[in-house]
Amino acid sequence: MSLIKCACIQMNILNCKKEANISKALAMAQEAVEKGADVLAFPEVFSTGFCYEKIEHSAEPENGETVQKMCDFSREHKCVLIFSVIEKKAVVSRFEYYNLGVCVEDGEVVGTYRKTHPFKREKQCFSPGSEIHPIRLRKRNLTIGLQICYELRFPEVARKLVLEGSDILITIAEFPSPRGHIWKSLSIARAIENQIPHIACNRVGDGPDSSFFGGSVIIDGLGEVKAEANDLESVICHNIELEKTLEIREIIPALDDRRPELY
Repeated sequence: MSLIKCACIQMNILNCKKEANISKALAMAQEAVEKGADVLAFPEVFSTGFCYEKIEHSAEPENGETVQKMCDFSREHKCVLIFSVIEKKAVVSRFEYYNLGVCVEDGEVVGTYRKTHPFKREKQCFSPGSEIHPIRLRKRNLTIGLQICYELRFPEVARKLVLEGSDILITIAEFPSPRGHIWKSLSIARAIENQIPHIACNRVGDGPDSSFFGGSVIIDGLGEVKAEANDLESVICHNIELEKTLEIREIIPALDDRRPELY
């Protein structure tokens, strides 16, 4: 696959209102697929927000309600969906909670990623993941490097995903105000330094503790912003030409010129 149409579903999230959030997300996803989108990204924990006060009830197993509904949509529309949920995982005689990234392709879960860098209050509620690897799709010649929100600040995460074969980076987030300039700068930097397209999908609206500016972007491997959202709910789309990645890396072979023995 050399050309893919990517979309970001930039939406408001109602705290702890799973049914309403899923319904809205799928309505916006319908708009995206009608525009021809094949790979759709959603904000971090889009179906519940950070529902800390009701986490035992809002969390779900890896194949829970949110994932099943996303699989149904993906199966119907033959598309790829990338999102995260609050996962409740049984461990011996207790439960652990994770911020679980999920990739669904044509109705099947093809990969997951547990956020390895919880942010502030997340550390009190979520266990950190212990592995960082890309997700390889089964029916498309495409490998996705998924990172979640705060991890945008850690260039090592994106670099590892790229060195392990990612074709595109996707960041799903609840990146709060007033850090809009940081969000955009880091999103562009991750694309430039890895010479790779980057879909960075944020939310809008107000949560219990923060407000959110949106600013979702789709960036090419040169760091040029090809689509950008404002601070309202919206669907942004752009065609990504994967062959351009090879062209960019031939002109400036930055990845080949690394000196890993020194750093």
